[in-house]
Amino acid sequence: MFPARLDSPLAYAIAGAMIDGFDRHYRLFRAASAGAKARFEAADWHGQQKAQRERIAFYDQRVQETVARLEQKLQAGRQPMEVWQQAKLHYIGLLVGHRQPELAETFFNSVTTKILHRTHFQNDFIFVRPAVSTEYIEDDAPGARPTYRAYYPTRATLQATLVRVIDNFQLATPFEDLERDAGLVHAALQARIGAAPLRSNFQLQVLSGLFYRNKGAYVVGKMVNGYTELPFALPILHARDDRAGPLCIDTVLFGEDELQMLFSFARAYFMVDTDVPSATVQFLRGLMPRKPRAEIYNALGLAKQGKTLFFREFLHHLRHSSDRFRIAPGIKGMVMLVFDLPSFPYVFKVIKDRFPAPKDTTREEVKAKYLLVKQHDRVGRMAETLEYSEVAFPRERFDDALIAELRQHVPSQLEISDRDGDGQVELILKHVYIERRMIPLNLYLQEQFDTGLDDADARGRLERAVIEYGNAIKDMVAANIFPGDMLWKNFGITRHGKVVFYDYDEIEYLTDCHFRRVPAPRTEEEEMSGDIWYSVGPRDVFPETFGPFLLGHPAVREAFMAHHADLLDVAFWQQHQARIRAGDVHDVFPYGQERRFRPQPALSFHPQET
Repeated sequence: MFPARLDSPLAYAIAGAMIDGFDRHYRLFRAASAGAKARFEAADWHGQQKAQRERIAFYDQRVQETVARLEQKLQAGRQPMEVWQQAKLHYIGLLVGHRQPELAETFFNSVTTKILHRTHFQNDFIFVRPAVSTEYIEDDAPGARPTYRAYYPTRATLQATLVRVIDNFQLATPFEDLERDAGLVHAALQARIGAAPLRSNFQLQVLSGLFYRNKGAYVVGKMVNGYTELPFALPILHARDDRAGPLCIDTVLFGEDELQMLFSFARAYFMVDTDVPSATVQFLRGLMPRKPRAEIYNALGLAKQGKTLFFREFLHHLRHSSDRFRIAPGIKGMVMLVFDLPSFPYVFKVIKDRFPAPKDTTREEVKAKYLLVKQHDRVGRMAETLEYSEVAFPRERFDDALIAELRQHVPSQLEISDRDGDGQVELILKHVYIERRMIPLNLYLQEQFDTGLDDADARGRLERAVIEYGNAIKDMVAANIFPGDMLWKNFGITRHGKVVFYDYDEIEYLTDCHFRRVPAPRTEEEEMSGDIWYSVGPRDVFPETFGPFLLGHPAVREAFMAHHADLLDVAFWQQHQARIRAGDVHDVFPYGQERRFRPQPALSFHPQET
């Protein structure tokens, strides 16, 4: 119940301190995002990566600062619940006219739940649903940049308009030949339009901020012609890669599917400066209507808001479904207990209390691996993971086999009780990761075996999956990641046919590993021994031993050896280490070489010792 009056100065002070904390957070977040332009212009790739890692930590830092201020100056945790109810209402009042109200509400929740223990607060004290609408919010200050710009070319002026679109971003680094690049984009657009007449409303709508990630800056917009809309994106790169300038437009991406790949859940966050994130999200949602808003907020680096929206959608799905959580299909892992809800396209992962041999790790080490992935460039090959604490599920939605597994493997993380006293028994997990569900690659390959490889389609699907598996490993290697456990079961295949890694407990930086050849046996006894007779350090890796674990089926071996035999050669790994240690930063773009206006040689190394 809300209070009948707002008469507590302390409640207003609490609300004011919270909004101050959020505003400081978003100022710093925007400054880091806006700084991406200068780093891109200077080709400061290491600086871009550093800023990306630091920005991820901003939210939790500001929450902790605000909690400390509220406790030290206002003794917020000792105040009666009526004060907290009033604080929420005052906070809603402070959000009138605010340009990031949805983010500010989530910040309020984060601070409140840090101060008030879950058993002592009710949903009245936090924003379970949004209280302030984000519809039609714009920065209406004099001279403020609109969310997007609209251009109205004719066929005759389309190329010149494309030049103006790029010029309006005011990049300090000159282009190698912008007229040439605009001509290439113009030709591609004309090919998509064909002979269709241009309607009276023909226009290009382009978001006002560039989207920076790694070595690229992306123009994002759509072409409107009558009732037809065509999303597009233009990647802008440095023509000479690691050296600053000149710039070039690398290609043009068209349509929802290609933009979905650009904004994939398996890629690093963008840096884009936006004063009204909800307006940017709404525009992007128009380009990718099948992409959840939560994933779009994540792609903008607003991961806490993404988590909030995701969980609201999850609760909504629970209310409108009746199936039960179950043990996830596939081979059970030694580190994670994985379960899912068949009607919901995600899996839930809980770190087990004990790990059988040969696993030698701890809960904290596993959490550190998942944090490493969150802060790293995921190159389209490592799934986004949402991390939650104190997650309550309805007990009746869990099947008995799953309950037994939870009691056996994660008793320290499990509580089953009616702790809210409302007669509803809940199953609470203290710590859980949530990932997009994919078909485990081992199950996908087994489907092809079961179909029969005499079937040309099944054999083709198998070969493409094996090629994609090797490509996934090579993309991770290029970004200084060694997956550790390379078994097929640790990779999944998406609806686009991309292979993505999702098991991070053995992940390492490539440069921290020691890649070795298996030593030649010194005696006949060593040669005939079935055991490892040579010393193996904790981070020693022997690539030539991958084959027996991965290539047991002849068709798999044939496809793998035809395309990725270099993964079994120690020289491949050592030379990538040498490249990374020399300071090279390689970017893995969300489109193939064949799409580039000026295709470049793929990253490869001749096998030789280093």
